Amino acid sequence: MRLRVEFTTEPFDLDEVPGHAVASREVVETAEGLDSVDVGPFGNTAEGGADAVLAAVDAVLRRSLAAGATRVTLQVNVVGGAAGAGTADGAAG
Repeated sequence: MRLRVEFTTEPFDLDEVPGHAVASREVVETAEGLDSVDVGPFGNTAEGGADAVLAAVDAVLRRSLAAGATRVTLQVNVVGGAAGAGTADGAAG
């Protein structure tokens, strides 16, 4: 299964990049197994296999909250085909 995650961290600061935004950007830019990463001033997107995306989501949440984020908004979509029943790796369970 392939997933795409889109996320933002808050609070926003238009004068300088907040530490939580830097932390979340570093996570997706260095995460193993992500096929596509797009970072921007108001949101970030990453795509890859389910295990890689879910590991990156976990790390984004942990690191950005530890770095001062007060809100993390994210959306995860299945891409490239229909989702099967079962766990993230496609196994029943």
